[in-house]
Amino acid sequence: QVQMVASGGGSVQTGGTLNLSCRVSGWTSSRLWMAWFRQFPGKEREGITSAFLPHNSSYYANSVKGRFTTALSRADNSVTLRMNSLKPEDTGMYYCAATSRIIKYGGSFRPDDYEYWTQGTQVTVSS
Repeated sequence: QVQMVASGGGSVQTGGTLNLSCRVSGWTSSRLWMAWFRQFPGKEREGITSAFLPHNSSYYANSVKGRFTTALSRADNSVTLRMNSLKPEDTGMYYCAATSRIIKYGGSFRPDDYEYWTQGTQVTVSS
């Protein structure tokens, strides 16, 4: 049975750094894509990172490129999202997702492509 757990988040001032971690257990497929999404009130869920763990490859949405990075571990099926230079507009609910589906080079930032999700974790950036 696949289980996903996310941790981290919290509150920080503008320019600060926060880390979010996500781990998948019970995974049996050789294919594992893991992604981070975020959602602002009244908005659709937005994909910000997509990573293929077997190849240690990460892809980033333009909205976070250059500020957010991911650290991947195939050994324990985990991804850590390091968020630098945070801005008030980064405030929202963050979710981790995983899938064994075939995704093309470049990753996927579409929620429908992912089967498994964590509960959301709040990130708040104050000015």
